[in-house]
Amino acid sequence: MEEWLVYLVIIIVLLVISLIVRKLMKKDFHLEANKLLGLLGGKDNIVSAECNMSRFKVILKDVSIVDKEGITKLGAKGIVEIENQLKIIFGRDAKQLKKYIDELL
Repeated sequence: MEEWLVYLVIIIVLLVISLIVRKLMKKDFHLEANKLLGLLGGKDNIVSAECNMSRFKVILKDVSIVDKEGITKLGAKGIVEIENQLKIIFGRDAKQLKKYIDELL
């Protein structure tokens, strides 16, 4: 087998491995949004939702049924509660999560 062919096979194998790793590391925002919706008390508990920059703001009917610890485990960097609203800091994922939450509502 020629030397260049061996290198070509190695490069192809490395590319396939890197694509598999990249796919496995990609977040499934549909799944994340479904989990978040449940942690917020379900879609019937949500009055409105919006996103600006890294924060996901949601106005709720009943804040007491929200699983804040679960939201933190989901990846929230912080949660601020003001009366019947939560401002959840998700970083750059906030817009993507908001998009999928809108589809579910």
